[in-house]
Amino acid sequence: MTSHDSPDLNERVRVVLVTAPPQEVGQPIASALVEERLAASVNLVLELTSACRIGEEVKRDEEVLSLNETCNPRCDSLAARVRELHPYELPEVLALPAVGGDPASVAWVTAEASP
Repeated sequence: MTSHDSPDLNERVRVVLVTAPPQEVGQPIASALVEERLAASVNLVLELTSACRIGEEVKRDEEVLSLNETCNPRCDSLAARVRELHPYELPEVLALPAVGGDPASVAWVTAEASP
């Protein structure tokens, strides 16, 4: 196992996926998460078309996707804040482990997304 694959590193950082209506909604949510230190960094992917099933209907919407870099202990707080700020009844908030990250990047995310 290399230092990039150590269990300690793999437990520290999460990338949280959040979709939102176009940039006028996504950008303020992204800014709030960084300002409140719930995320170290947020990248917005613009002009995304999403399809999802809601009940029996398949809905298609223009959205933005935010890639939120945070530390594992902040995931629950980040998700709660997204639910407060988000216009959807059930916003998408999915946390993925960041496996094999550069130790310096992991340290930066951990420091910036700390309470």
